Amino acid sequence: MSPVCQTHATVETGGKRQLTMESPVGSIAFMRCNTSVPSAAVFSPGMSLTRPGHLRGSWWRLVRSGLAALALSVGLSACRTAAPHCPEAVQPRPLPGVKHVLLIGFDGFGAYAWERAEIPNLKALAARGALSLKARAVLPSASAANWATHLMGAGTELHGYTEWNSRTSMPPARVVSKYGLFPGIFGLVREAYPTAEMGVLYEWDGIHYLFENEAVNFEKQEKSPAALTAGTARYLLEKKPLFTFVCYDQPDAVGHGEGHDTPQYYDMLKNCDAEVGKLLDALTAAGMAQDTIIMLISDHGGLDKGHGGKTLQEMETPWLIAGPGIQRGHPIAASIVHYDTAATLARIFGVRPPQVWTGRAVREVFAR
Repeated sequence: MSPVCQTHATVETGGKRQLTMESPVGSIAFMRCNTSVPSAAVFSPGMSLTRPGHLRGSWWRLVRSGLAALALSVGLSACRTAAPHCPEAVQPRPLPGVKHVLLIGFDGFGAYAWERAEIPNLKALAARGALSLKARAVLPSASAANWATHLMGAGTELHGYTEWNSRTSMPPARVVSKYGLFPGIFGLVREAYPTAEMGVLYEWDGIHYLFENEAVNFEKQEKSPAALTAGTARYLLEKKPLFTFVCYDQPDAVGHGEGHDTPQYYDMLKNCDAEVGKLLDALTAAGMAQDTIIMLISDHGGLDKGHGGKTLQEMETPWLIAGPGIQRGHPIAASIVHYDTAATLARIFGVRPPQVWTGRAVREVFAR
C-alpha cells in the first residue's frame, strides 16, 4: 500500500498517549478547555496527543478509542480520494449487472398520448421497468432548452440554453467545464471511464451543440428515423458501447405539420415504437440485452401545432427506465423534472454529480 493510504493508531505506555496517522490530512492539534473532553480538533499527519491530567481512567479510554476510530475513518476517507496513489481506492463502476446504457429520445412525445398510442414495444418496456407520465419540462417547453436540461442536470437559468434552437449559452453558463460547456453527463462519464466507448446519434442537428462532442467516440447525424435506427444498430453491434444516446426528430415534425393529438400524430408514434423494436433487436443481436439499462425521454409535448407554453399537454412527457437493477412494473410516484435524467444516469454509472447540478436521481426506480 502507498504511504499516502496508511493510517494507524498507537497507544504508548506511561503517562502519555499517542495517536498517529499517515494520511493526506495534516497534523492534529487539540485546544483544551476546562471540560472533561477536548473541545475541538484540527487534523493533519503525525498527530500527537498528551493525556491531560484531569482525564483519568475510563474517561481517557473513551476519548482515546473515539480518536482512534476517527483517525481511521479520516484516513480511509482520504484513501478513497487519492485514487492515483492508492490501489485500494474505490473506482467508479456502474450498478451491478449493468454494462451498457441506451438513452432513447423522441422529440415532441407528450405524455398525454401514452395511453391512447399503439406502442407495444414501449409499453412492454414499461411493464418490466418503471414509468412516469408526469415528468415535467423546464420552461420554455422547447427542444434545445429541454434536451440540454436532460443532458446537463440543470435548468435553463444555469446552463443557459433558453430557446428552442439555442446553440450557445445565453445567459452564460454558471460553470464551464474543460469542454467549454456547462458540465454534462457525457463529460462526467468520460472523466470516470477514460477508455469507454460512447456515442451520440441524432436527426436534428441542434443536438450537436448540447453535449461535450470531444467526450464521445462517435457522433453522427442521420436524415430519417429509419436511417437513424440502422446507424444506431450498426454502432451497437460493432462497438458495444458503454453509453449511447439516440435522438429522433419525431413525432415533433408531425406535431408541427398535422397537429398534436391527431390521427397522424398517433400514426407517427406507432412508427417510432417500431424503431424501438429494431433497437431492442439490435441489443439482442449484440449480446447486450441482459445487461443494458434503457431509458426513454422526450423534450416536450404539444398543443395544436405548437409548444413552448405552460400547459401540461406541452410540459408533461413520458420518462421510462428498464433493465438490470430497475424495479419492474413500477409506476413512479416521485416528482421528476428533466434535469433529473442526468442525475439518474450519474447514479447508474456510479459517478458523483457536480455541485452546480439541480437534478436528483430518481431513487425509487432502483430495486432494493
